[in-house]
Amino acid sequence: MQVLERRKAMAITPLLRLAFRPFFLGGCLLAVLVIPLWLAAFSGLISHWTPAGGWLGWHRHELLFGFGLAIIAGFLLTAVQTWTGRPGISATPLAALALLWLCARLAWLANAPWPLLVVLELGFPLALAVLMGMTLWQVRQKRNYPIVLVLLLLAAADGLSLRGLVQGHEGWQRQGVLAGIWLVAAMMGLIGGRVIPFFTQRGLGRIEGVAPWAWLDWSLLLGSVLVALLYAAGPALNPDVRVGLLFAVLAVGHLLRLVRWHDRALWRVPLLWSLHLAYGWLAVACLGMALWHFGVSINPSLAVHSLTIGAMGGLVLAMIARVTLGHTGRPLEPPSGMTLAFILLNLACLSRVGLVVFFPLAALWLAGLCWTLAFALYAWRYGPMLLRSRVDGHPG
Repeated sequence: MQVLERRKAMAITPLLRLAFRPFFLGGCLLAVLVIPLWLAAFSGLISHWTPAGGWLGWHRHELLFGFGLAIIAGFLLTAVQTWTGRPGISATPLAALALLWLCARLAWLANAPWPLLVVLELGFPLALAVLMGMTLWQVRQKRNYPIVLVLLLLAAADGLSLRGLVQGHEGWQRQGVLAGIWLVAAMMGLIGGRVIPFFTQRGLGRIEGVAPWAWLDWSLLLGSVLVALLYAAGPALNPDVRVGLLFAVLAVGHLLRLVRWHDRALWRVPLLWSLHLAYGWLAVACLGMALWHFGVSINPSLAVHSLTIGAMGGLVLAMIARVTLGHTGRPLEPPSGMTLAFILLNLACLSRVGLVVFFPLAALWLAGLCWTLAFALYAWRYGPMLLRSRVDGHPG
């Protein structure tokens, strides 16, 4: 029986054997595409067509619900196989899910009629939530139920953005995206809180890891979800000392985690320092938002880009660089060029958050170039791995 199952798994085209393959590749190719298109439109080089919601709306929506959600899907639908012992989605069902994601991306770019756009766009996160929920429910794995809740809230945030698009209400579009960004922050805190100390322990060969503090884990998760709800409802859009206090608590919590996880030896391992730096940008984003809500004269967009570029982009790049190696049967040594990719990603964030204050246009283009090159390097070096069978001969 096991031999037959193995043969069936090996008969599937490699790209469709596990969810990380199509979604990591598709998400990174989208990341490479979105920023150059946005910069070209921003500079007036594209005038013959406009995507749904305009170029600014498309830029912020697609980097979150297109790129970010694709990587989340690839990671979760692959990891749930390990968590539950149940086979992960593959073959035709995986192809259908990936096609749904791709069609939604094309519909946004082509400014498709709104009924079609709504069905395609909301279909993907809802399908992802259902798949995760069903798999976790089969084994009653309550520990991971919060992941399904966050996915459903992400679908609701996307729905708010779509409602704003259909109604011509730019404010609702922005609220939906901001709510979604902080829901992704909640997911990063939840998943990062598990894998970063674990990867650090394994990567450095430590006998014992850092024991989690359940109260801190739950506080950061609930606090990030509360921030997202405050953005969706509106109160977080304007300076408010109470919201600032919430952000300050989140910043302290994330920094406390980083201090507990720190090991001086990690700075010699690119797959580790890239993870820790990305998580550090999450704390910076929370601190920046706290200062803005306390009345400090800073642009909140800088804090938002600390989160989207430094934390989300950085954590995505570091995670997929490691996960791809592990799930294709390779040693955990990134190929040449990936250390440069990690550096470029952090330079992109430094440029967009810091240099942009002094050299607005030049820093914007530099950030875009560094971001694009970073994910292009991943696509170049890891694309062949994702398209080919595992090197150890195992299915997956």
